[in-house]
Amino acid sequence: MPNKADVKAWKAQLVAQAEQQILKLTDSDQFKKYLNTLAKFHRYSARNIDLIYAQNPQATQVAGFKQWQKAFNRTVNRGAKAIRIAAPIIKKLTPAEKKRLDTTDERAIVGYRYLPVFDVSQTSGEPVLSAKDFVKENLADHQNVTSLYNAFKDYLNQQTDLKVSEVPLETLNGAKGYFQPSTNEIIIGGDESDNALKLKTLYHEYAHSQLHGLKSAFKDRPRAYQETQAEAVAYVAMQNIGVDTGNYSLGYVATWAKDKAVIHSALSEIQQVSNKVIELSDGLTKQLGLQAAQKEPEHDLKMLSAQELNKSYQGLQQQVQQARNPQQKSELKNKLNDIHHEISKRTQKQLQAFTEENPSIKQPKSELDQSLKR
Repeated sequence: MPNKADVKAWKAQLVAQAEQQILKLTDSDQFKKYLNTLAKFHRYSARNIDLIYAQNPQATQVAGFKQWQKAFNRTVNRGAKAIRIAAPIIKKLTPAEKKRLDTTDERAIVGYRYLPVFDVSQTSGEPVLSAKDFVKENLADHQNVTSLYNAFKDYLNQQTDLKVSEVPLETLNGAKGYFQPSTNEIIIGGDESDNALKLKTLYHEYAHSQLHGLKSAFKDRPRAYQETQAEAVAYVAMQNIGVDTGNYSLGYVATWAKDKAVIHSALSEIQQVSNKVIELSDGLTKQLGLQAAQKEPEHDLKMLSAQELNKSYQGLQQQVQQARNPQQKSELKNKLNDIHHEISKRTQKQLQAFTEENPSIKQPKSELDQSLKR
């Protein structure tokens, strides 16, 4: 059994290894690998993104040993090496600790424990599908990429203080677009024929508006630093929706990636804006019906457990509410009805079996019947 000193040293080594990998992000290819991890695990903390990247840059989806079994019907392969991620240790504070920490909070993070998780590639079992699989398929159609571009542009114009407008490419002196801080305006080359590049340009300029606008704390960053950040956010956003961004350049990385404090600050800022863009894009793709094509793995409903049936029912309910395409909505409702019928049939069967096994049990009389007899 390892002692406290051994555990502390092991934790420190995990963090140090992650730091070493982050400091190696000095060229475009290495930086892209890190951003691929960020795109896949954008809901995770910066600490855990760094840890996952350092231990397994190819990881795409992680979960604990039991979670793979219960939630995904998959098993971890024998001999698989766990990826360790940090989970906060939260403690209830005593009055003395509150005073020492100068806080009124009842609880506080007092440390971290490093839990084992495994990547999907280290497991076997039923296929794991996500909404992004179907978004990627739908966005292979250029019309759908244009729809997402227009929806994002309309959202920015209507729901934010930004203004997005289009001008002919020939007026932009070789650029695809730009952000004007003094007017809080994004200008895009409207006649760009590559729809994916046009959407990526909008993501890029939106990142500038969030990170380098007049009111931003980071507005005075060097130009190379700003361009790398904006391009990184655009890259992550495009990766998230599954559109190929392999040819996009992420130049300038070496100008700031060698300084430990600077790179951590830069990555934190990139993550914050990337998360915002991803949440916006996910909401818009749902509104456009680009995620409604998701299908549950084909199952015989009779073979599913009660828990799996309930989970499928709840998932379909949410998809029905989010669907905008009438045909897709109708198909989802039909699936929902099939599951509802199976749940009802099982419930009736269970009630009937219970009644047969317990013939002496009678239905309780209503309060109205009881009051009439008083």
